[in-house]
Amino acid sequence: MHSRPSFENPAALPHEVVAETIERALRDRSAEGEAASALVGIALNDDDAEFIEHWCVQVGTRAVSGSPLLGLAGLCLGHTARRFGQLSDEALALAESLAARAEADPADVDGRAQDGYDDVRSFLHLW
Repeated sequence: MHSRPSFENPAALPHEVVAETIERALRDRSAEGEAASALVGIALNDDDAEFIEHWCVQVGTRAVSGSPLLGLAGLCLGHTARRFGQLSDEALALAESLAARAEADPADVDGRAQDGYDDVRSFLHLW
């Protein structure tokens, strides 16, 4: 028998824990894994769209080039667009920018940003 790896979507953490975890990762890349889990958890499960957008924008504008958090921020904006049917102008511009950066240089921003922007365009009917 072959065992399959299992994946569970992370739960949304309390807002203060999310903020602390992401801020720590933006200062210390060794905390990026925890921050990634926190960001995905809120994008998929938190009901506060403004809070989710705020942290996606913080990550997408402050993480260093090459950080996996950049592509993840774009992907999470796609989740947010799907769940809430809208994004702020700032979040929309960031999703587009991260996708363009990913297309230009995948070593800068990974391709998840492009997937996220595809979701944004689809769910916000921007085709």
